[in-house]
Amino acid sequence: MSTLKQFPEVPSIDFFTHAGGILKNPLPFHQKNFNKLGDTFRLNLGFGNSVVFSRDPDFAIYALRDNQKNFRKTEIQTKDLAKYVGHGLLTSEGESWKAQRKLIQPAFHRKNLYTLLDLMVEAIDKELERIVVNKVIDIFPIFNDLAFKVVVKSLFGDAINSKEISRLQHITEETQKMLVKELRQPYKKWWFLLSGELKRNLQLSQDARELLSGIIKRRQRSSSEGNDLLDMLMALTDEEGSKMNEEQLIDEILILFIAGHETTSNALSFTVQLIGQNQNVQDDLYSEIQKLEGKSYFEILKESEFTQHVIEESMRLFPPVYFIDRQNIEADEFKGYEIPKHTTLLFSVHQIHRSKSNWQNPSEFNPKRFAESRSVSDFYFPFGAGPRKCIGNNFAMYEITLALHQLLKKYKIEEAKPEIEIQPLISLKPKNAFVKFSKR
Repeated sequence: MSTLKQFPEVPSIDFFTHAGGILKNPLPFHQKNFNKLGDTFRLNLGFGNSVVFSRDPDFAIYALRDNQKNFRKTEIQTKDLAKYVGHGLLTSEGESWKAQRKLIQPAFHRKNLYTLLDLMVEAIDKELERIVVNKVIDIFPIFNDLAFKVVVKSLFGDAINSKEISRLQHITEETQKMLVKELRQPYKKWWFLLSGELKRNLQLSQDARELLSGIIKRRQRSSSEGNDLLDMLMALTDEEGSKMNEEQLIDEILILFIAGHETTSNALSFTVQLIGQNQNVQDDLYSEIQKLEGKSYFEILKESEFTQHVIEESMRLFPPVYFIDRQNIEADEFKGYEIPKHTTLLFSVHQIHRSKSNWQNPSEFNPKRFAESRSVSDFYFPFGAGPRKCIGNNFAMYEITLALHQLLKKYKIEEAKPEIEIQPLISLKPKNAFVKFSKR
């Protein structure tokens, strides 16, 4: 007879009673259960299904790093997301993932990303021209377009036209909305099928694949190099000298759209709001930017230490990836608790980043905490942890740093409202991200 403890459980009736609120924003429901039951609990979803939620950073490290071989991604990514974006690095598992990671890793080495900096800044500057001064505006739509176009520009250079960009952005956003519905309302699966809503969104994904196929074929026929990520990806070879086929290329490109634009636009929007609320931080940022005037983008990235701390602190308070999912392959245990085989685990990055056990004054926006202590890796997960840590973390940090540099050179940010609102979807999105800009 097992002496292992069972995780405290939230009954299914609670889940169904709060289903409407969970659909809009699940975080208050989860926080209430964390406060009541402790750092880890099981949520009974009914019909024999359950999910274990945890804000224990030690548990997260155990699953993501220390015993990662016994934990795989759940069907949320390997099946639900994969049906829209294919089996790229984010959604693949096992040997397939290992081979893809080894193949793709060189494209995201710092030295290769440095070749994309001019393309990044070109896209950033073009979108920042849309900012209207001396008027309260929602900054998220601008940053959403900015981040998408930085990814597109870095991937394709000038090999894609504005109509294709708009179509890809529309498809990416529509299919993500559909995925949120499927995950938050599993009891409506039959309706999504019968109504044709699921079929329509799957067709949108196929449309995106066909559009990308056309871009790849144009590049293959071209005699000139694009000096972009597409060229890098097309040139990569495995140990046997084989290159990615078209389907693999498209899978990885779709993953880059998902992982590379939404999380960055969210982080930028939250960061700018926080800077507007903290003028002393903005002054220190501007001082750093002035000192770097005239330097290369490479030097700017290398020497923007305070800017990096500001971004890190923003992603602590508002982590774009606010949950990390895993499922154990074999039965396991942690801290005396039983983890039956194939238990679905969701680690709340949002809660871990705001825990008083891990951070001093966790609700306070204090970028200097990252300058004072670098030993935060065991309770700081903006890009995940372990072997499956986001491969694009450097790309994202470079983009956000350069965007803030270009923005604050021209504009001063003013607070428009005291509260920062959130909209938890696939990623943690801002809501009503109102700020005001004035010319410097």
